[in-house]
Amino acid sequence: MKKSLGRKTLVTPTPVWVVGTYDADGKANIMTAAWAGICCSKPPSVCVSLREATYTYQSIVDRGAFTVNLPTVEQAVAADYAGIATGREADKFAVAGLTAERAGEVDAPIVAELPLNVECKLIHTLKIGLHTLFVGEIVDVQADEEILGEKDRPLLDKLRPFVFATTEATYRAIGEPIGPAFELGKALIGPE
Repeated sequence: MKKSLGRKTLVTPTPVWVVGTYDADGKANIMTAAWAGICCSKPPSVCVSLREATYTYQSIVDRGAFTVNLPTVEQAVAADYAGIATGREADKFAVAGLTAERAGEVDAPIVAELPLNVECKLIHTLKIGLHTLFVGEIVDVQADEEILGEKDRPLLDKLRPFVFATTEATYRAIGEPIGPAFELGKALIGPE
């Protein structure tokens, strides 16, 4: 029997992304966000939801750009810090021991030490309530060569990203593969 849990953000897990922006003075800033994901394949796009109170919010609005940088499990402390400190009061790059590099295609910084960086041009903004959904068209992706496999695709076992378990307020490593996507369900289709 199912139990109703009410209206809550219990969909879990969510990705852990470090969002990079420049503020009005050109200072590089990062913020960890977990209300995020891929939202379109053509044009390739991601979305991230932020509260207006965050320092990053206005930077995205002003610059029309942001980056998404994927931390590894080994970088969890720096990523968590970027989500609990504010760029209004701290140089989060310096405190976390990270390096801001100018993105090649958009007006936002990438995080040099994080192995996967996604440059995004802001294409849509939707105020939902407490959060605003920013949709960014992916204009370039950079990856450390050591995380790439066939066809230059990042391999999860080498990238070692982690997720936020919303129901537990914990970070979790991603586990073992269970089977090939778009193949497992074919057993239920039957002969053609």
